[in-house]
Amino acid sequence: MKKIILILFGLQVFFIVSLMGKFSPVYAQTVTDKFGIHVMKIDELTQARDFFGDLGMENDQWQYVTLPLTLDDLSEADQWQQSFKKAKELKLIPIVRLTTKFEDGSWQVPSKKNIIEELAFLSALDWPTDQRYIIVFNEVNHAAEWGGRLDPKGYAEVLHFVADWAHTEKIPFIVLPAALDLSAPNSQETREAFNYWNQVNQADDQVISLLDAWNSHSYPNPAFSASPQKKGQQSMRGFESELAWLDQKDSRHLEVFITETGWQDNQATQKWLSNYYEYSFDHIWSDDRVRAVTPFILKGDPGPFSTFSFFNDQDQPTHQFLSLQEAIGRIKIRNELSFNLAY
Repeated sequence: MKKIILILFGLQVFFIVSLMGKFSPVYAQTVTDKFGIHVMKIDELTQARDFFGDLGMENDQWQYVTLPLTLDDLSEADQWQQSFKKAKELKLIPIVRLTTKFEDGSWQVPSKKNIIEELAFLSALDWPTDQRYIIVFNEVNHAAEWGGRLDPKGYAEVLHFVADWAHTEKIPFIVLPAALDLSAPNSQETREAFNYWNQVNQADDQVISLLDAWNSHSYPNPAFSASPQKKGQQSMRGFESELAWLDQKDSRHLEVFITETGWQDNQATQKWLSNYYEYSFDHIWSDDRVRAVTPFILKGDPGPFSTFSFFNDQDQPTHQFLSLQEAIGRIKIRNELSFNLAY
């Protein structure tokens, strides 16, 4: 009889935990291992660590930080090295996006000399971890991101060159491609993402095999304001469409780094932001192939990205930050309660 009672009690606990959202490695990993932030400048790494702490992340947990390296940064080797040294102390994992210079209304197309100089710069740094992630430029299906023109063949050549060079370094880099704008149409200034990738692949059918992981900007469109329950290419699940395309070209089932994502804080999203984040943690970013998620952006205020920013120009938390903090707090409480019920 005692055995039967224990079995029934166990089934009851299992039922309650199932209803509440049971404690599992998926939740724990989503909230800690995968989460990160996108920053604009190398000197924002300390604030990034504070950001994670304020969200309730453990200080001994490594977190991802996506940041750009421009050609102008090549004269700041000491600052970058000191920042990387600090990043090791703070347990931050850099994902460095290669960029050039913004001139005449667009980011300039990199020369081989530019690429070699940037990789040499990064190779000379003492990185916080043995995993040295680089992104080969940004949203190149926008003409403004590639010298004012759309050139999939030219990007294929650059991507191949970067991957070849990066893999021959003493400590090889982990190479991710440029993430594309998944909502861009075919026009004079933009190219639809899979149209662009198909042309890259047609120009060089070996270049995909040189990648070590995928890179995605999965935004909730239209207007960065859609519900996370929306599906498809222009949703928070945009990376799923990309991985489906990728699996047709490559059999390795690469992991994906979502290096930009997030909502505008506006009238349409404001009261839902916390719920949107919670849903994304539970049902989207928990995907086994998602390696990292770095929402855009830590500090985008003042400027065109102020509605995405987690801190304002006075370094005060925005509604965006408070919504994310609230969502993570609910998940942690749910996990702890579920864990206690189960054990």
